[in-house]
Amino acid sequence: MTKIKLLNQISLDKLNDLIEQKILEIIGDPDYGLELRPDFKKEIIRRLYKKTKRISHHEVMKKFG
Repeated sequence: MTKIKLLNQISLDKLNDLIEQKILEIIGDPDYGLELRPDFKKEIIRRLYKKTKRISHHEVMKKFG
């Protein structure tokens, strides 16, 4: 099978993944070696445990749509 035929069969998501993988392979991960500040870590944890009120798409459409 030719490369062009293979490209016609690949999904857009898969193509995007392959491109991203190749870019990271060439230039590396720009965040490699960086660490999160302690205050930022605390904020992430706080938000994970914070109770939030979630509104369904249906409710939003009923109210605003």
